[in-house]
Amino acid sequence: MANKQKEMQYLIREWKQETGNIEIDMHQVAEFAARRGWPLPAPVSAIERLAKEFSQAAREETRQDSQTGRPYRVYHAYPAGGSGQGMLWIDIDEAPRQIMVKSAVMRREQVVGDMVQLYLDLDHYNRKNPNQEAIKLPTDLTEDVKERLAASDGTADGEAA
Repeated sequence: MANKQKEMQYLIREWKQETGNIEIDMHQVAEFAARRGWPLPAPVSAIERLAKEFSQAAREETRQDSQTGRPYRVYHAYPAGGSGQGMLWIDIDEAPRQIMVKSAVMRREQVVGDMVQLYLDLDHYNRKNPNQEAIKLPTDLTEDVKERLAASDGTADGEAA
């Protein structure tokens, strides 16, 4: 997979060089690659596409907590068994603790990974642009979370149970 990604990254650079564009439309890059003989992937089956649509619908469904009135996500994804076996979904109101822990840890790791990469990206950008004011973003999101919770319900004590 790494070699395929490196080849794709090379083609992105080739597309940029050929077009002179710095803003990249991946549809245009895909057309560029196809014209150069890049093999097109097998079409997604109707069932695969429908499963993705159901996953999106599950991801977006919310209910209101009967005590706080706050919205919460109904369905939570968690890894199914070993690596590469996909994801399963569970209703939070029916989930055993160990599954909710798996789901919460997975989501937290995604957030941490995003924050680490953002930090690395901005560190690079700031070093490459020393004559501009450095872009600095706090990595502790506690206050941001509290502010959003307060905005949604009028309080500032947004502690997770």
